[in-house]
Amino acid sequence: MKRAALVTLVALALSACATPETRVRTALMDAGLSRPIAACMADRMVDRLSLVQLNKLSGLKKLRGQDMRKITVEDFLKRTRSLQDPEILGVVSSSGLICAVKA
Repeated sequence: MKRAALVTLVALALSACATPETRVRTALMDAGLSRPIAACMADRMVDRLSLVQLNKLSGLKKLRGQDMRKITVEDFLKRTRSLQDPEILGVVSSSGLICAVKA
């Protein structure tokens, strides 16, 4: 019992140490973007969006559905429009375009 509590405590402590970039990258991958695109976009987005805006974006993973397929940047942009935040849409659009060309 004590061991399970200790393991849980250690896991929580380590997750609290995750950088905003790591959290954003994970949320983008959970939303269905490929790892290379998600990593590239997260790197750009953490410098351009507030924490509140980044948290809004992390909620988009709920829209992925049950099929668990990878999505395109274009599909992700369509989902991003639902947030109705022009700044988020602008940053996601530019980041997605740059990262899609790099990939």
